[in-house]
Amino acid sequence: MFPKHMMSFIMYLLASSCLAAAQEVFSPGGLTVNTLPNTEQVFLNGYPVNTLLEETVNCRENWQFTDISTAHPVFGWMLPSGSANTKQTAYRILVASRRELLARDSADLWDTGKISSDQSLHIAYSGKQLQPGTVCFWKVKTWDNHGQESDFSKTARFRMADRIVDYATDRHPIQKQDEYPVRIQKVHENTYFTDFGKASFGRVRLNLYSTTGTDSVDIHLGEAMKNGRIDRSPGGSIRYSHYRVKLRQGWNTYVIAIRPDKRNTGPQAVLIPEYIGEVTPFRYCEIENYHHPLQEKEVVRETAFYPFNEHDSYFHSSDTVLNQVWEISKYSIKATSFLGVYVDGDRERIPYEADAVINQLSHYGVARDYSMARYTHEYLIHKPTWPTEWILQSVLMAWEDYMYTGNKQSMEHFYEDLKAKTLTMLADQKGFISTRTGKVTPTVLESIHFRGELRDIVDWPHTGILGLEKEEGGETDGFVFSDVNTVVNAFHYRALTRMALIAEVLEKADDRKFYQEQAALLKKSFNAGLFDEKRGVYLDGIGTDHASLHANMFPLAFGLVPEKKIRSVSEFIRSRGMACSVYGSQFLLDGIYDAHEAEYGLELLTSTGERSWYNMIRSGSTITTEAWDNKYKPNQDWNHAWGAAPANIIPRKLMGIEPLEPGFRKIRIKPQPATLEFAEIKHPTLRGDIWVSFTNVPNQSFRLEMNIPANTTADVYLPFYSSDQSIQKNNHSTKYRREGNFSVIEGIGSGKWSFTVER
Repeated sequence: MFPKHMMSFIMYLLASSCLAAAQEVFSPGGLTVNTLPNTEQVFLNGYPVNTLLEETVNCRENWQFTDISTAHPVFGWMLPSGSANTKQTAYRILVASRRELLARDSADLWDTGKISSDQSLHIAYSGKQLQPGTVCFWKVKTWDNHGQESDFSKTARFRMADRIVDYATDRHPIQKQDEYPVRIQKVHENTYFTDFGKASFGRVRLNLYSTTGTDSVDIHLGEAMKNGRIDRSPGGSIRYSHYRVKLRQGWNTYVIAIRPDKRNTGPQAVLIPEYIGEVTPFRYCEIENYHHPLQEKEVVRETAFYPFNEHDSYFHSSDTVLNQVWEISKYSIKATSFLGVYVDGDRERIPYEADAVINQLSHYGVARDYSMARYTHEYLIHKPTWPTEWILQSVLMAWEDYMYTGNKQSMEHFYEDLKAKTLTMLADQKGFISTRTGKVTPTVLESIHFRGELRDIVDWPHTGILGLEKEEGGETDGFVFSDVNTVVNAFHYRALTRMALIAEVLEKADDRKFYQEQAALLKKSFNAGLFDEKRGVYLDGIGTDHASLHANMFPLAFGLVPEKKIRSVSEFIRSRGMACSVYGSQFLLDGIYDAHEAEYGLELLTSTGERSWYNMIRSGSTITTEAWDNKYKPNQDWNHAWGAAPANIIPRKLMGIEPLEPGFRKIRIKPQPATLEFAEIKHPTLRGDIWVSFTNVPNQSFRLEMNIPANTTADVYLPFYSSDQSIQKNNHSTKYRREGNFSVIEGIGSGKWSFTVER
């Protein structure tokens, strides 16, 4: 008998089976152009409309749509399947200038014919030259290894941009959505308090009545609440604003135009599109001096965000705190997407690499979108920020983009830039890099497109800035900065190893060899010069005996710690607790789970202490905050997605879903439940959804249910209890190999599977 909390997953499996049985013919779904789904969607002033893309040419409106700007766009789809172990064997794509041609299975732009291939992602267009400003129609059919020939897919549309280029990252327009309050309360005579349930970036639209046309109302917008009212002095960068509206006689609709903030609309800031209008983050709206009953539908929040499908992902577990942490983290990715590029919350609205590297992985974990992450990464290549480590993070983002999409076009286009971002020009004979030894020349700065001074950051904020009290030591755990900085060089090592992989993919053999050799040299020097053998920890740098959390968690996360040293490093990391910022927590948890310290990872994710995600919720924020608490960063904001690391840590590490081959062609499913009794997740990929669910009785039994898309395979990691344990796959005994504390079953094909392990 299945536990009650597994029923939603089981019902999904049953529904999938019934659907498969009912359909005699399948057709590909999830069609994408340049990895973008729904390219046919038309927007009017940010709102989705049902107007067909080809009809916009003859209708004069303020339309927005997704422009495809590359001369050779790439096509992708999800392979249909009603059987297990399904692989594509062939496809046929039709592209036409008129929908009527496709209706006859004909095409005037491109007909590939039947192509023998298992490739279902990133097939580059090679038909007749596509013309600027035109609408194209396409569809695809497939054949699989079971002898099944599919129907053609539904017809999809895309519009070519007015200017066509060889390479660009296309994006959807910013979207608007009307939202109504979840609660309206009359808090005083002629004063109403409205709560939208969650904060978002937008503006308010009011439908108000005046008998005389001589009265005015005061509108208050805010993120924080105090004593049942909007907190009008919230402190830091937590938002509050006040507007006065002079009413006209009778019923009228009023849109509150948000005043631009000088700081977040300055020269370096990313600006909101004109068709959206200026926005501010708020959850609460108070309407003061209004002499008429206020109804729910008379207060509307026009929310702005990058198109986001709430149903792309799902997570639920037996731990209620963990569930809340997931929800705030997932929602943060949507709420902070209002500019179509990752920014540092509302205070500056500027992209930073440190924000982007967390946003990227978290966005992958909660939505089937890869364009916003790639666009931000490429934006930062030419507009980098000042920290040394963050320059290096561009290489890390490039590799994750490739692994999650399977598309190497960005790496190819920016290859020389990525080489410069490894900062190898700053390396000494031992492989260490430093910004303090005179090697940061104008040539180096020009190669990384930076005008300014490179400085090591480690974490943020540092001690003694931003009004921190003396007893508060910043977020660097007392890190001692030196010429050879352990954290900087850990990042450098990671960039070298990733650059070697990039060079290999792009068949740059000499470069691959160079970066591999540099990485090996640095790893040897790193462990010889920065590890304190007596204490079993890494020091902050050469010339200091101080050991911080950061000097140990980054080497652990980036694969620098030899096997025999992992235990002592892990013990030290546990002794320091969450002595890092919300940004640092990404790498702390990566290292913890990679070292298979799952119990400690779960402890941090579900903590209710002051330095925890639950504390963000307790404080009243519905979007992850810039710091654990105001005391750690007095100017913090309440809308900073670099605090949303659980949105990727939960799927990647706790549930263990990661791509082993680019574009999830091969998947690793390696749950690390610790004491968690139950969890289930839906994880989006370009190939389709991955479903994983487990029930866990620690050290006694473990049951894993999963469903993986067609055209993929998976390596499954289950607990290893003892040599006489019993493992079953779909109720039959199966072979496995042992890998540490895991039982590994390799090469599982697509479809629905169940695995059990019992002592």
